[in-house]
Amino acid sequence: MTEFRISEAAELLGVSPDTVRRWVDGGRLAAGRDSHGHRLIDGGELAAFARAQVDSGGEGRSSARNRFRGIVTEVRRDTVMAQVELAAGPFRVVSLMSRQAADELGLEPGVLAVAVIKSTNVVVEVPE
Repeated sequence: MTEFRISEAAELLGVSPDTVRRWVDGGRLAAGRDSHGHRLIDGGELAAFARAQVDSGGEGRSSARNRFRGIVTEVRRDTVMAQVELAAGPFRVVSLMSRQAADELGLEPGVLAVAVIKSTNVVVEVPE
C-alpha cells in the first residue's frame, strides 16, 4: 500500500502540513513512523479521511459530485461573457459564463466561491 509523508498528505488535502500534524496529534488521522522517525500516513487511511472530509461538506443537494471550494483570483469580462478563475487548494479552476451571471453573483477577486463541475468525460492521470 502507498504511504504518504505529512507534506504530501497536506498537498493532496489542500491544507498546510501543520494542519495535518494537528490532525495526527489529535487522533483524527492515523500515522506511523518510518525508520528515520518521519510520520507516514497509509494511503487507504488518507483516502478514507479525505472521503469523510468531502462527505461532511454540507453543500446542499445536487447530482454533481465534483465541488471545489476556493477563492476567486481573476475575473475577465467583456460585453457578453466572463472568464472566472478560482484557486481551490492546489487546483486552478476556470469557468466561462455570461457576464450577467458573474455580475449577479458578485464575482470579484477575493470572493469565496464553489466550482460545481458535472461532466460526462473526466480524464484521470497518474503522475510518473
